[in-house]
Amino acid sequence: MKKFVAIAGNIGVGKSTLVKMLCNEMGWEPFYEPVTENPYLADFYQNMSAWAFHSQVFFLTHRLRSHMGLAQHPSSVIQDRSVYEDAEIFAQNLYDQGNMQDRDYRTYRELYETAVQFLPPPDLVIYLRASVPTLLNRINSRGRTYERTIAPEYLQNLNDLYESWIENFTLCPVLAVPCDDLDYVAHSGHLRLIIAKVEDKLVGKEEVVFEPDEVARAAED
Repeated sequence: MKKFVAIAGNIGVGKSTLVKMLCNEMGWEPFYEPVTENPYLADFYQNMSAWAFHSQVFFLTHRLRSHMGLAQHPSSVIQDRSVYEDAEIFAQNLYDQGNMQDRDYRTYRELYETAVQFLPPPDLVIYLRASVPTLLNRINSRGRTYERTIAPEYLQNLNDLYESWIENFTLCPVLAVPCDDLDYVAHSGHLRLIIAKVEDKLVGKEEVVFEPDEVARAAED
């Protein structure tokens, strides 16, 4: 039976890498964030409060279309970042920082909440959880010039929003992966451990956690 899995998590946590590695191991199809030319982006960076609403609606439209396509895909897929994060994390953060006006944010939320009611949820969300120091280390190691100016405070704000969102997310099962302790790039045992936990979740096992002793053992494999 085909499955639809979404991987969620902060900037630099390793979503795209895990998508690729899981698909290679499981024979599933990866779906990365689509590169789309947002016509509002240049205006947004010049005046965030004036153009945040337009930019976020554009991104949401593309994300909704992608989600519907993946839900109808004939084979199992793993998605890099979910539609839910657009609204619950990034639009929320813009609003919290004063870059989206009250009426625009209310309209955006109404649009998002109405659309989500008609979306078939994924079979599983894999939430990659990492502290700010881990995120900064991974961001620095991948060497993207445009990410060098990301402030620790910004990452912490996003982390707080992620934790609040995932705590209240009930649309499908969630597997939280402790990325401060797991390095699936350096340790093949950690990747195998994640795959085992994903398979447990997908067959309906209720309590699936990463115990410290099994994480330590997997690092030795």
